[in-house]
Amino acid sequence: MKRRQFIHSTLAAASMAAIPGLAATGKPHLEGALLRTGHIGTGRQGRKHLRLAGGLPGYDIHTICDVLPFQLDEAKKLVGPGTKAVEDYRYILDDPAIDAVIIATPFHLHAKPMLDALDAGKHVYCEKTLVKGHEQIAEVSKAVFGTDRIIQAGYQHRYSDLLKKVASLIDQGAIGEISKIECQWNRNGDWRRPVPAPEYERLVNWRMYREYSGGLAAELSSHQMDIVEWIMDTRPARIMGTGGVDYWKDGRETRDNIHLLVEYDNGVTASYTSLTTNAHEGFRMTSLGTKGTIVTSLEEAWVSTDGKGEDAPEDVDAVSGATMYLGSGPGYRIKPARFNPTRNALAGFRESVLSNTTPAASVDYALITARTVQLSLDAMDSGSVVSF
Repeated sequence: MKRRQFIHSTLAAASMAAIPGLAATGKPHLEGALLRTGHIGTGRQGRKHLRLAGGLPGYDIHTICDVLPFQLDEAKKLVGPGTKAVEDYRYILDDPAIDAVIIATPFHLHAKPMLDALDAGKHVYCEKTLVKGHEQIAEVSKAVFGTDRIIQAGYQHRYSDLLKKVASLIDQGAIGEISKIECQWNRNGDWRRPVPAPEYERLVNWRMYREYSGGLAAELSSHQMDIVEWIMDTRPARIMGTGGVDYWKDGRETRDNIHLLVEYDNGVTASYTSLTTNAHEGFRMTSLGTKGTIVTSLEEAWVSTDGKGEDAPEDVDAVSGATMYLGSGPGYRIKPARFNPTRNALAGFRESVLSNTTPAASVDYALITARTVQLSLDAMDSGSVVSF
């Protein structure tokens, strides 16, 4: 049994045994019921959650919360008149009608509402990166051990039909043994959000400030770190990196470009690059194997067969001979019907709560990625190689 299968089967068994009556029956403890949610944080990502959850069957958005009144006012436009709006998340935790919380606060504010929600007996969906810094990682790791609550991280790409197909191909050995994965997620823009008044600058543009944010490593590269750890069933061994504030001279503290090299415990090396000055090719992951290469974007993948010209597997929805956007030479394209992965992730969260099963974006993997992000920041800060 592979480690990925072992981890998931072990966690699933542990969670089933933790809730009385479920280990024997395996039946959902909220079968046929609405999942009543409280939403903590209604910034841009929090409002995205509201729009998507509001359109999903089985969701009841019970209460929304934000400390910034102008963000809460925007969120009110997305929910029904019966939804409560509060500025203190403790109202959500104290309400026995609420089953789960969805946390989309700034990065440095993830840990406390998550831990408080678990203490209150709520299930938790928390945006990525799960927690900030070694102290929070240790505190949350200790708190979640043995919990009977469902905890899902906002790594929505684990719910992407495209990436699940790519993961399956790699697992089946379609491109041989992987030795290197090259990752980039580039954008062209200053990454700033408008603020209604100067006193809100750090509260709205928290991504610019190191006290609150992990910058590009936490906001963009962490998605690809999670994908690599998932697809390759591995964890980092050593990390090195560089980066700086080299273009946007606007008072920001977090880097506007990063370049990381991560050696994994299975021998695979992965590079991670993120720029804010050139969006060419945007999101790309190139998996290099001994028999071929898979180049993956957010919408499609190109499987190159190193000149061997194999046909696409029968179970892959491929477009052979189509215009080659991601690759050239013998191979085939994978382009499944596009479904919003965040929508899929929220639907998956409800399903995990109802069936009491471990989410694909589980807390154990999310904590590994949180540590990978923090050690990447440590490596860039120190200019040295750090060990996991």
